[in-house]
Amino acid sequence: MMQAEKRVVELVVSGGQATAGPPIGPAIGPLGVNVVAVVNKINELTKEYSGMKVPVKVIINPETKSFEVEVGIPTTSALIIKEASIAKGSGKPNVEKVGNLSIEQVVKIAKIKRSKLLARTLKAAVKEIVGSCVSMGVTVDGKDPKMVLREIDEGKYDDVIRSAEKAEQ
Repeated sequence: MMQAEKRVVELVVSGGQATAGPPIGPAIGPLGVNVVAVVNKINELTKEYSGMKVPVKVIINPETKSFEVEVGIPTTSALIIKEASIAKGSGKPNVEKVGNLSIEQVVKIAKIKRSKLLARTLKAAVKEIVGSCVSMGVTVDGKDPKMVLREIDEGKYDDVIRSAEKAEQ
């Protein structure tokens, strides 16, 4: 007997707030799985990303009606918005600053995103996150993120980054 092809449904949900309505219900309902069970599983796995848009993959076996849920990582900008407690990035990032992150918060985001970034080192990942702060109008430690990028290059934050790497191991 041949095994049924698994169906993969990719969705973007609000962390911890998925419902059986669109986009989830209509996307997976026809595949015969228990939509409420899928929604509950998605919410359980995404609750730490409350208020953020999170990519989710639902892998369904139409034959057994079984499913698994894989949670992706929110976008860098979504993580910055959450950490800085702001509604959205600045429309005029060069002129208007809308929030501030501590270097520790930047390192925390870099660690969350690390597996999805091109950066080879945590220091390079931190620079990528600071780069996103530049385009969003978010300062770092109260300073212009471009200045912070220079300071990272000069080694000013090496201790913070190194201790974060040690904590990882």
